[in-house]
Amino acid sequence: MTKRIRCAVVALMLMPAIGTAQDFNAGLTAFDAGDYATALQEWRTLAEQGDAAAQYNVGFMYDNGEGVLKDNAEAVLWYRMAAEQGHAMAQYTLGRRYKNGEGVLKDDAEAARWYRMAAEQGDAGSQNILGVMYANGEGVLKDDAEAVRWYRMAAEQGNTLAQYNLGLMYADGEGVLKDDTEAARWYRMAAEQGHAGSQNNLGVMYKNGEGVLKDNAEAVRWYRMAAKQGVARAQFSLGVMYYYGEGVLKDNAEAVRWYRMAAKQGVVEAQSNLALIYYNGEGILKNDAEAVRWYRMAAEQGDATAQFNLGVMYANGEGVLKDMSSTHMWSNIASANGYEGAAKNRERAEGEMTSEQIAEATRRARVCMSSGYGDCD
Repeated sequence: MTKRIRCAVVALMLMPAIGTAQDFNAGLTAFDAGDYATALQEWRTLAEQGDAAAQYNVGFMYDNGEGVLKDNAEAVLWYRMAAEQGHAMAQYTLGRRYKNGEGVLKDDAEAARWYRMAAEQGDAGSQNILGVMYANGEGVLKDDAEAVRWYRMAAEQGNTLAQYNLGLMYADGEGVLKDDTEAARWYRMAAEQGHAGSQNNLGVMYKNGEGVLKDNAEAVRWYRMAAKQGVARAQFSLGVMYYYGEGVLKDNAEAVRWYRMAAKQGVVEAQSNLALIYYNGEGILKNDAEAVRWYRMAAEQGDATAQFNLGVMYANGEGVLKDMSSTHMWSNIASANGYEGAAKNRERAEGEMTSEQIAEATRRARVCMSSGYGDCD
């Protein structure tokens, strides 16, 4: 937090009066020492005399409840004073406040107005957010070309989020001609600064040979960086690479490890793949109950393949007690979701069921789907 205050201050104190600078620095010294009450006293005196940097810092302290009770309205009051004097960080902060409705009524148009003021002073964070607002049509008319313009300004200053966003625009051909090579170039800049989403996307591009020469080993390298930062899709993709031995030696145990990480984050393909590996006993001990558990998670996210397989396991009594009513229910749902062959399993189940059981299974399937898979007992 101290660093944020200093970065906001230095640019605005090019030629301060000696006494003012001494008072301001006394506030910094007190703040660094954790003496927030003294820091607030030093800065408030300057703020009341119209010093924009001090006004921003007083707002910051009310914002964070340091040396004073946290007070969003008071924070906004001081931020606004500084912003109206051209303090870029205050303009950015006021924009964020209006965007999120913190201490003011949420107002995207007002947020865009303050972000623009800071962006026009070269603040990269504001430039990126203004780009997002143009891309989404928030507070401004949607304009992909204008979004690209602001993303580029921020990206060229090294802003990783803007580099990632600019990569997305080139990859999708939004606001610019589609250009995978250019997309990869911007993803790489952000990825090399540690941006996890860019690392994952760069991995995808190496895997598919989009904008770069296809290189599975390089795909694995970037997937691993993103996966270690917790990106679920990268964890799943890394699992796939280990399972098929692409870019790495085939290793089912390692595939399971990465699938599990992704599955726990809700990646349906990872849940389904993990279930299949448990069912077949590939790289781990065969465990039908565990297969059922993961198939159920995927099925309750609407995955038709998992729904079909779960029905099969109920039909065979694998990992669960044999239950033709549940077989009918999940086969019926899988069929409704377009899984070829599920209707035949439903019909086979009906051969072992009474008309009352069929009616009850149909009711359960209807409740399961209408509840968005929230009630599938």
